[in-house]
Amino acid sequence: MTADLPLSLDALPTPALLVDRARMEANLAAMAGSIGAAGVALRPHFKTSKCLAVARRQLAHGATGFTCATPAEVALFQDAGIGDVLWAHQPVGPAKVAFAVQAAARGGLTVALDSPEAAEPLAEAAAGAGVTVPFVLEVDTGLHRAGVDPDRAVGAAAALTALPALEMRGVLTHEGHLAAHGPDRAGLEAAGELAGRTLVQIAKALRAEGHECPLVSVGSTPGATSAPFAEGVTEARPGTYVYFDANQVGLGSARIEQCAQTVLTRVTSAQRPGTVIVDAGIKAMSSDSVAAAGTLGIVCDAAGAPLDGLAFTGGNEEHGYLTGPGTSGLRVGDLLRIVPNHACGTTNMWSALHLVDGGQAVERHSIEARH
Repeated sequence: MTADLPLSLDALPTPALLVDRARMEANLAAMAGSIGAAGVALRPHFKTSKCLAVARRQLAHGATGFTCATPAEVALFQDAGIGDVLWAHQPVGPAKVAFAVQAAARGGLTVALDSPEAAEPLAEAAAGAGVTVPFVLEVDTGLHRAGVDPDRAVGAAAALTALPALEMRGVLTHEGHLAAHGPDRAGLEAAGELAGRTLVQIAKALRAEGHECPLVSVGSTPGATSAPFAEGVTEARPGTYVYFDANQVGLGSARIEQCAQTVLTRVTSAQRPGTVIVDAGIKAMSSDSVAAAGTLGIVCDAAGAPLDGLAFTGGNEEHGYLTGPGTSGLRVGDLLRIVPNHACGTTNMWSALHLVDGGQAVERHSIEARH
């Protein structure tokens, strides 16, 4: 449906997923510079972009490998010849166990484990196939999702390394709990520093017990200014930084001017005072309201500058509801851009993105490995 590029934004069918190339490149350079200055390796999380063209730009900026959430993401990298992939998810269930063994046999894969219950089927399958699967011990530093409690880490490592065909490479945490601090940036930074120090202390305790622990890996965009700077951390795994989003703006991790991902949309109906309808609904934005309760993103003009007096307060599948006094200045056909609350969830709603430069769509790239 899209004509040959380059193409003005006005000529694109809406809704459309856009990525501002200059903003993205600036984000990649800034994170690579910051993490590199700390002497820490950068392993971005791929779930934010799910786009090999973007991943290759991250490699050009010094990424040493990638973090993946799903088997499809792992397979995409391996098929593309991009190695050193960390699958930061427990490979539980026959299908995931079989995939992990096959992927480990291809080389370059490390998995995350946090219990013998998760590890035993993997160890049995790997031993039967004559394959060794590298793993990191996932530690809970406050999120209370996956991960072993810090005071149980030494025991968990002993149990896991006693299993056949598994080789421990280090420890990992995801400090996603930092988002609970909201706009309290000082509190967020302190919690990030604590998460980094906690993981370093666990790595030291494991080494004292004779375990090899070269990898000490922290990971989040809000924590990227704190957790990786704990002395002894070796790797950082931020993901959302490639685009940023409304959530990161709310947490103080980014300014709106750094947000590279937007959804291009048009006003399609203006029948009621105080409300207009756009053609980007939850199938364009996702329904993640993690950033600002009751909204689905930050409303901007066609150039990407935020507009006052407008809120994206709800959506159906193909319709979005904009409300507020700013609706009085909108007319049917007007072009807008929405900064999504959550870039990762929005990416997964789309099969392709348009790179934007100077108000034109200049490249189109597939989004791969979607659910």
